[in-house]
Amino acid sequence: MQHCYIERSTGKIIPEEFIGDKFIRFLYSKVRENSQFMFNLAVNKTTTKLLKFLKYDKKLSRKEIDYYISMLKINLDELYDDPSQFKTLSDIFERRIKYWDKRPMDDSFDVIVSPADSKMILGSLSEDSLLCLKDKFFTLDDLLIKPKWVDKFIHGDYTIFRLTPDEYHYNHLPVSGIIIDFYEIEGKFHSCNPYSTITVVTPLSINRRAVTIIDTDVPNGSNVGLVAFIEVAAMMIGKIDQRYSDVKYESPVEMKEGLFLKKGQPKSVYRPGSSTDVVLFEKGRIEFDDDLIAFSQNSHNKSRYTYGFNIPITEIKIKVRERIATRGKI
Repeated sequence: MQHCYIERSTGKIIPEEFIGDKFIRFLYSKVRENSQFMFNLAVNKTTTKLLKFLKYDKKLSRKEIDYYISMLKINLDELYDDPSQFKTLSDIFERRIKYWDKRPMDDSFDVIVSPADSKMILGSLSEDSLLCLKDKFFTLDDLLIKPKWVDKFIHGDYTIFRLTPDEYHYNHLPVSGIIIDFYEIEGKFHSCNPYSTITVVTPLSINRRAVTIIDTDVPNGSNVGLVAFIEVAAMMIGKIDQRYSDVKYESPVEMKEGLFLKKGQPKSVYRPGSSTDVVLFEKGRIEFDDDLIAFSQNSHNKSRYTYGFNIPITEIKIKVRERIATRGKI
């Protein structure tokens, strides 16, 4: 089953090759159908920790490190750290980059930016929206758990950012504002491969995740209302480390209510593997860029999401801190 995305910078349709795709398709079809016990074992916390240790935390030779850097097509010129100090696959996946130089950002207060190097999807929970994808990737009640936040975003818009193992795994802030709530929710560790998304019912709202609610209607904020930033763990993601830094990666701090977060700054890092960010916006508070809307509804693109949900859904390859939307006209 082919899956293609659109590269925003060129407009080209590009087929994606998934790491471990055969295993994921076997797990989510044959194993899931024939042995629910084995399937549940594969996506639980203990198995994820074990797989992470065996695959990512084992010490590698210099030759092996160089092989993975080459295989993952990592741009050495972007790196903040000396790659000669990498000892494990975890070191490679948790690499830091000179984002202030290599990922330029429009710092206009009314611009919303991408939180990750990723493939993104645009969606809406409002049935009168052209982007309505309600209950396709998550159910809002299960995703957020807390009713007071569900009520705030019930008719809003959202974006999904799928990070793959080859990509930079830090999350950055899409907006500026003050944290008014932060909480973590235990859950499973399903794969973020699109095949698993169309096979398992709303996996993003049953995986382990961290939820940050940001009030942007504050001094120096982005003025786009409340924003929910949800970091979703996945298979072999043992931990989501909160590492917010005001300057580069210096002096990281934990999430807590009252902390002001600055757009474009690093917020957290996935350790390691593939993972997903979900960002929710209140209804009418933002307007997605026109090219992203057009790309997302491309009916000629071969997408596993289009095949699984029977409506055109195309992912768009985007860089962290790249503009994705602007403040809506209130």
